[in-house]
Amino acid sequence: MDMEKRIVDLESKIDSIYISVEKTRKYILWTIIATVVAVILPLLALGFIVPSFINTLGNIGGLGI
Repeated sequence: MDMEKRIVDLESKIDSIYISVEKTRKYILWTIIATVVAVILPLLALGFIVPSFINTLGNIGGLGI
């Protein structure tokens, strides 16, 4: 009887650990997504914006680059 109670208690603890791990996994996933949106996408956008800006400055200055 004591062994059955211990098994039930262990199953309960394992279930709570599983729930905690799943919450942590989702938190890490959303952290990675937020990092990509906040860092990587602006860097990619700068790759397109900076050359256009330099070209505009060159045309304004009369350099005609």
